[in-house]
Amino acid sequence: MEHSVGEVAGYAGVTVRTLHHYDSIGLLSPGGRSHAGHRRYDDADLDRLQQILFYRELGFPLEEIAALLDDPDADPQEHLRRQHALLSHRIAELQRMAAAVETAMEARRMGINLTPEEKFEVFGDKDPDQYAEEAERRWGSTDAYAESQRRAARYTKEDWRRMKAEVDSWSERYAALVEAGEPADGERATDLAEEHRLHISTWFYACDHEFHRCLGGMYVADPQFKAFYDAMRPGLAEHLRDAIEANARRRT
Repeated sequence: MEHSVGEVAGYAGVTVRTLHHYDSIGLLSPGGRSHAGHRRYDDADLDRLQQILFYRELGFPLEEIAALLDDPDADPQEHLRRQHALLSHRIAELQRMAAAVETAMEARRMGINLTPEEKFEVFGDKDPDQYAEEAERRWGSTDAYAESQRRAARYTKEDWRRMKAEVDSWSERYAALVEAGEPADGERATDLAEEHRLHISTWFYACDHEFHRCLGGMYVADPQFKAFYDAMRPGLAEHLRDAIEANARRRT
């Protein structure tokens, strides 16, 4: 079966000019001509064009493609094996690039403007984005969430390091308080609850006592947040919620 140059261009997604160029340089000369002298391509020509386009997509120059395809010792099956291996390698590289871009996009979307290496350096094995999806679902349309995103987008690695140091210090002191059996409405617990609220206001958004109460309730009701706080010390989520309530009553 023979095909016109226009048909072949349509099949392959190339221009007629490209096929004329391939013919002029001897890369793909059609197997026949019509009575009027027009190019006619047979199935073998289409197979060769497919090979050309595979190699071209892989970045091979046309001269090298011609040399590969015109090698008298070349096995057509070997061409396919080589192309499959090269394409598989390229796909893997593109997937790695896509993953890196997605990481960068997610970091920017969440306002954590760090490379993966810097994230690990600052946070270790704790993922700072672990609760981001839940936070966005709950408050994504609020002014507080928008403000937290604006602030976080400006933070440097040193800012995140300082913030984490504050969180670690607070967590250690609150866990010790719970372990010692101090009451949630006691002075130390409510002082730490107030420190917790001020930390949020300083780094993310204005957190008044009423909003802080909402957060305290979520720390117990939501399994992810409850697990986060209870990992510091069993029962800490409920204790903190009660301390937040007591602190709000004490200061409002």
